[in-house]
Amino acid sequence: MRNSARAQRGLSLIGMLTVGVIVAFFFIVGAKVTPTLLEYQATKKAVTTIARNNPPTVAAARAEFDRIKAVEYSIQLNSSELDVSKDGDKVHISFAFQREIELGGPVYLLMKYQGQSE
Repeated sequence: MRNSARAQRGLSLIGMLTVGVIVAFFFIVGAKVTPTLLEYQATKKAVTTIARNNPPTVAAARAEFDRIKAVEYSIQLNSSELDVSKDGDKVHISFAFQREIELGGPVYLLMKYQGQSE
């Protein structure tokens, strides 16, 4: 009988509940962070596309960003928040933004994003 008790392995009920709570926490945090990551990727793609098209002026670059933003629903950044500069005949665009994600009660997760055209 001692031999069979030693052969039993596995998680106890408390252990399984603990693992379940940890997995659920990370799933919820991931679900709340994913939209901000998608916004960053869409903004980065838009900025890179605009820089490749090489608009003639800074105002034209901002107007093109506004057109892309009208189609892309996940971009919340305004064209006025972009740092657009023209070096010779090449356009450089950079951006930075932060999003606060409420995790519960007084606890927030602050996500800071920054990027630039390639």
